[in-house]
Amino acid sequence: MGLVLMNERDLHRVGVLAEILSGDRTVASGAALLGLTARHVRRLVARYAQSGAVGLVHGHRGHPFNRRRPIAERDGVLALVQAHYGGYGPTLAFEGCCQVVGARMRLGMNGCQVTA
Repeated sequence: MGLVLMNERDLHRVGVLAEILSGDRTVASGAALLGLTARHVRRLVARYAQSGAVGLVHGHRGHPFNRRRPIAERDGVLALVQAHYGGYGPTLAFEGCCQVVGARMRLGMNGCQVTA
């Protein structure tokens, strides 16, 4: 099955759902504890019974963002920012790049400057 990365909320859900499946807790009390509706908890219990803890984790976790820009475009914008706008913050650097490259540039600078 492999390693499953879960945050504390997911781990708490697994514990509560395991209690519901074992009969130690009712669906209503589990729903109140998790802050969800009883219907949603029944759906989670069914998924947990079928797939285990893996079924509770979002299926897209660990995969790249679908709308990410190409690496070459990102590197080009980073080079432009470092060459001309190195001392600026993300907002001013983005505005300056838009003036140079044109208004069609839609790459946000916050994530780029953190890695630069």
